[in-house]
Amino acid sequence: MNVLAVIPARFASSRFPGKPLVPIAGITLIERVYRRVCQAERVSHVLVATDDQQILDHVHAFGGNGVMTQANHPSGSDRIAEAAQKYGTADLVVNVQGDEPLVEPALIDSMIAAVASGPFGCATPVAPITNPHDLLNPNVVKVAMRSDGVPLYFSRSPIPHCRGKQPEEWLAEGTWFRHIGLYAYRAEALRQFVAAPPAMIEQTEQLEQLRMMELGIPMICVKTDYASIGVDTPEDVAAVEQALAAAERFP
Repeated sequence: MNVLAVIPARFASSRFPGKPLVPIAGITLIERVYRRVCQAERVSHVLVATDDQQILDHVHAFGGNGVMTQANHPSGSDRIAEAAQKYGTADLVVNVQGDEPLVEPALIDSMIAAVASGPFGCATPVAPITNPHDLLNPNVVKVAMRSDGVPLYFSRSPIPHCRGKQPEEWLAEGTWFRHIGLYAYRAEALRQFVAAPPAMIEQTEQLEQLRMMELGIPMICVKTDYASIGVDTPEDVAAVEQALAAAERFP
């Protein structure tokens, strides 16, 4: 199976312009992500999709593969789809966020295995919520799932609702899951997804995975304990560097 992993990397960012090129312990953010993705055993080819010549030149300079994409894509998935179309021969396309320098190669492999294991168009990871504050944080996307991992709904609201209990008591009643924004698509499912207009529930929640649910594309969630540390602001760089230092001390 030909698996293409695409890393979208835009120069423009409202909170952190130019972040793909920011150094983290001496290596740029985009190179760190690229190196991690290359360690995934099931990935055939890795490609950075960017709209900026500086980023493309940097990717080529460290020996990576990159492609220039349009600047006006409404979402990362549209950028991924353009890159996949230019690549041309992928059976599966993995969307790895360009701000996840600690992404686990084994998690990427698990997503690929999951989407290939049945009639699924997409696989995406979820992790247990351990902090009650995250249940109410709209920036932490929650998911309600069937027992077999098929998602029922994604929301910025705490779901499922635990009736009769205060939110700080919920985690003692069971396990709630947060969504991690990585995806492994079958190529045809990705094409169908980007060709469709945004669904009402997608626009309301501002969650593009709800378009896939609206379209009826079968999805499967992959459970993981991966603790994502994304780089969204300059302050996040220090947190990633601390995590890298701790990993070197305690392999």
